[in-house]
Amino acid sequence: MELRRGMKFNGGVNEENQENAGLRKSIEPVVEGLKFGLIELGLSRHRGSVQIKAVIYNLQYRDNPACFSIGTDDCSKVHRAIMPRIELAFPDQDIYLEVSSPGIDRLIKDGAEFRHYIGKAVRCYRNDITEWSAGVLESADENGIVIKQKEGALKLSFDIIAKAKLDGGYSLDSARLNSAQEV
Repeated sequence: MELRRGMKFNGGVNEENQENAGLRKSIEPVVEGLKFGLIELGLSRHRGSVQIKAVIYNLQYRDNPACFSIGTDDCSKVHRAIMPRIELAFPDQDIYLEVSSPGIDRLIKDGAEFRHYIGKAVRCYRNDITEWSAGVLESADENGIVIKQKEGALKLSFDIIAKAKLDGGYSLDSARLNSAQEV
């Protein structure tokens, strides 16, 4: 089941503006042709220049979780490939393009992003109990996510997730170790 872009926590909708959506449509096939996916594309104008931020991930991660990491060579490759299309979209303007990885503690901004992080550790701040729940992301659909914790699977609907982020410091093994040490 495909998650639609713009799905926000707590039921809010964050539609991309038309200019941003057009740019995404233009560069996404180029990024995917390099075996990367586009998680986020931000566009802003500042003092006569166009600033674009692209966050990418490795498409091969779905088949091989060891391929999750993105290096500077990967970001440079994507930068060189998409810059000509961006220059065509914004002729005669100064362009600043930043291409980066999600990072180990990325704030997840959109419900559709979760599908990119299956198998990775996440933390979700819940508005039903006002505390964080952490675990390894098992699945994501249009209604919410399932995370695996040491106690078992926990299903969280988007209605109760106030914010979420990747959690580079969490693993089921360390959670088991920490709970054993507390006894």
